[in-house]
Amino acid sequence: MKASAPSTHLFDSISALMRYLELPAPLHPLVALIPSGNLRVPAEDSGDTFILSFYKVSFKIDFKGQVKYGQGYYDFEEGGLAFIAPHQRTMAMNDPQTYEGYTFFFHPDLIRNYQLGRTISRYGFFSYAVAEALFLSAKEKRVIEGLFAVMLEELQNNIDQFSQDVMVSHIELLLNYSNRFYNRQFLTRKAKYNDLIDRMNAYLSERFDTEKSPLDGLPTVQEVADHLSVSPRFLTDMLKSLTGQSTQQHIQDRLIEKAKDILSTSDRSVAEIAYQLGFEHPQSFNRLFRRKTHVSPIAFRQSFR
Repeated sequence: MKASAPSTHLFDSISALMRYLELPAPLHPLVALIPSGNLRVPAEDSGDTFILSFYKVSFKIDFKGQVKYGQGYYDFEEGGLAFIAPHQRTMAMNDPQTYEGYTFFFHPDLIRNYQLGRTISRYGFFSYAVAEALFLSAKEKRVIEGLFAVMLEELQNNIDQFSQDVMVSHIELLLNYSNRFYNRQFLTRKAKYNDLIDRMNAYLSERFDTEKSPLDGLPTVQEVADHLSVSPRFLTDMLKSLTGQSTQQHIQDRLIEKAKDILSTSDRSVAEIAYQLGFEHPQSFNRLFRRKTHVSPIAFRQSFR
């Protein structure tokens, strides 16, 4: 057991990380693909925090153990894919684990002058929490395993004028497959995610029904995600897959439905309703209501008289 307080390890280059892990220098300075059985954090640094300046993709086929993220532990028994973006989060590693698979690192400089460098932010799973990892079917695992095997073979070739183009193409293919598999996961685990939507709706209903709204303002995407213990990007991607709406759109729709209830059943002024729902200015409420319903709040109320 480590006697001293946990330390933070910062790595700006993949080569520096390989030296720390006592692994051979990367075959390409901007890329490293490591069979996971070879990845071991020194025992004396168990429980420390690691911050990387590059992307990390973990592919675990069979896993025994836990990974510590933040204040909790995440069991990754089923295996799958987990993604970390540069500087996005601190990652704490606990005692060495055993699993089959690959750990893939690539530096932003590798893709900077490619289309992927401009579009990688669209792959929302780099913003997911580790507990929102991609679980893979046996067939999907074979696809990903095959991609990594091809990438490993490519890295073992001598670097030439095409090496970077080929590697970037492989990465883009990996990310596109991951997008497809995540979309599948949202659909096949629909019952689980519908329960998450129900919890979100219950929270929003309570939020709009209490006296907190005037004090706390309008519910934010971050607030709702925190309440549900998921990352904001995961929540939006899940909602878009199942409902076609972003989290912000969903919050606004629930707010408008609540506003309609109050307008049709009470004599409160539009300004009072706006304040109750968390708006600082009634004009903002009026604009949102008109945009969502194509009528003003007053016109909507008059339709019930």
